[in-house]
Amino acid sequence: MADPVSTIRNLGPASDRVYALAGIDSADALRDLGPDEAYRRLLASGSRPHFIAYYAMVMGLQGRPWNDCQGAEKTALRARFDAICAEACPAGLSAIEAALDEIGVRAPR
Repeated sequence: MADPVSTIRNLGPASDRVYALAGIDSADALRDLGPDEAYRRLLASGSRPHFIAYYAMVMGLQGRPWNDCQGAEKTALRARFDAICAEACPAGLSAIEAALDEIGVRAPR
């Protein structure tokens, strides 16, 4: 049996469900994808963008506490996070909002 996502530092039991919704069902699967692709999948599955959740995952994959991220490293991670969000959530929409707009389910704003 594979180790759950929550065995990675900084990721708690709720992470198992959220990552599973994105098709990431084990710690090894998360490691294989890497943080950026995993976060893209989380957003595509409907998770709301959250910078702390992103960098906590990045730090956890490195075996580091989430609050170890500071200074230039944190600034670089913020740039990566913003790029992932811009790609996954056009016009500041969540992934689910963008998908609903694409198929014409939501009323125009």
